[in-house]
Amino acid sequence: MSSSDKPSVSMRERSRAIYPALSWVCRDPGRLIAFGFGSGLIRPASGTWGTLLAWGIWMAAAPAASDLAIGVFLALAFLYGCWACHRVGRELGQSDHVGMVWDEMVAFWLVLWLTPAGWLSQLLAFALFRTFDIVKPPPIKFFDAHIKGGFGVMWDDIVAAGYALLVMALIARTGVLG
Repeated sequence: MSSSDKPSVSMRERSRAIYPALSWVCRDPGRLIAFGFGSGLIRPASGTWGTLLAWGIWMAAAPAASDLAIGVFLALAFLYGCWACHRVGRELGQSDHVGMVWDEMVAFWLVLWLTPAGWLSQLLAFALFRTFDIVKPPPIKFFDAHIKGGFGVMWDDIVAAGYALLVMALIARTGVLG
């Protein structure tokens, strides 16, 4: 494996990450957002916990929102996430700390927005998104290793969302989910 194919932080290193205290996370709105309202502090599988929280928030809030409102929210959430994850990553000395899950949340909201309604479709979208986010097929792994800062933290998850949406579209086209 060439150095360009290696992720910036190994899974072993991510599993040994030192997590900040909840009190530290809650002292600052940027930290609270970057850590997914504290869901990123849950171990193991912080990203999965953040994605589950995102799903719950979606179920509570999205039915009352217009497509325009959701689109604007997602754009602002992405931009704020770039800033917050960059700043919090610098504070922690780790540009993409495993506990920062806002990237998963925003990306999964994008997936849910463009996925047909219904629990089965959403469950499949969840499984696909988490799989692509964890496995990081090309070019996700490349972006994860080479694009740093808050934008890099957010971008690789948006690409994983794109993969999940592509598979969902192919499934919808075949009529598998009816």
